[in-house]
Amino acid sequence: MIRRARLCLTLAIAAALGCGGSASADTIHSQLDAARSAYDAGDLRGTVQTLEFAIAKIQEQITARLWTLLPDPLPGWQADEPASQSLGILNALTGTNLSRRYYDEEGAEIEISIVADSPLIGMMGMMFANPMLLQATPVTSSFLAQGYRGILEHEKGSQDWDMKLMLGGRVLVELRGSGLKDKAPIQAFLEAMDLKAIEKTMTE
Repeated sequence: MIRRARLCLTLAIAAALGCGGSASADTIHSQLDAARSAYDAGDLRGTVQTLEFAIAKIQEQITARLWTLLPDPLPGWQADEPASQSLGILNALTGTNLSRRYYDEEGAEIEISIVADSPLIGMMGMMFANPMLLQATPVTSSFLAQGYRGILEHEKGSQDWDMKLMLGGRVLVELRGSGLKDKAPIQAFLEAMDLKAIEKTMTE
């Protein structure tokens, strides 16, 4: 486990330095150099604090990269800032979570969430793999988007729509809409997403 943790940290540092801006990379380099100097001087507490700062900066770059997977607001829509759950200890329990809320002037809302490596995905996978479960629920139907199988949940007469897609067995994309006259807006947001890029990035 220790070796794996060190390997993950090394890969994260390498990825961040490779894709981050030069100013940010210089900051991380300087902090790593300072941590090495503190360690060589026997200042273990200072080493840990400096490394924690460097890791926080790397995490900022990883999070910013993940946020680009969520689409910008479409014409006529506004959006909150993206939200994410950090890739820390809770990641082992809940997976990686990204979400963003979109809204228009008429009060309609669409929330897009992307979840990777969550224990709940295994349960959802059973529904995607078994068409009989879909047929048993009258408010659900299946669809295809960019080559991925999805499940649409909508009750007749309701203004609520829910679209779920499973990407590669490890990533769940969900779009939940409320106050929508039809599924056109939620469909448009789905089409604005690059599902293959999402699967690749979230499973690297």
